[in-house]
Amino acid sequence: MKKVIATLIAGLFATAAFAQTPAAPAASVPAKVEAAHTKAVVKADAKEAQAVVKADAKEAKAVVAAKTEVASAKAEAATTKAKAHHKAKKTKAKADAKMASATAEAAPAK
Repeated sequence: MKKVIATLIAGLFATAAFAQTPAAPAASVPAKVEAAHTKAVVKADAKEAQAVVKADAKEAKAVVAAKTEVASAKAEAATTKAKAHHKAKKTKAKADAKMASATAEAAPAK
């Protein structure tokens, strides 16, 4: 029993001595190093934000260009459709005229 109590007391003293030994404090980092680190972090964040803004602007520009191209393509398609419609109308009118003249020539021959 005496040995157990002696071991517990020795452990208590060892724990107390170990607990009082100061660990490497966080404040041991020089202020200049910490300031340089903070400055580098802020600078990196600023560059990242600038890159994000640039990318967003580039994307918006591409979207506008794409919308312009789509609008242009739609306008061209409408023009092409109108021309094709007009040409078809003209061709039908010519065919109707030929049919009418052929019918007129064929009618007196009866």
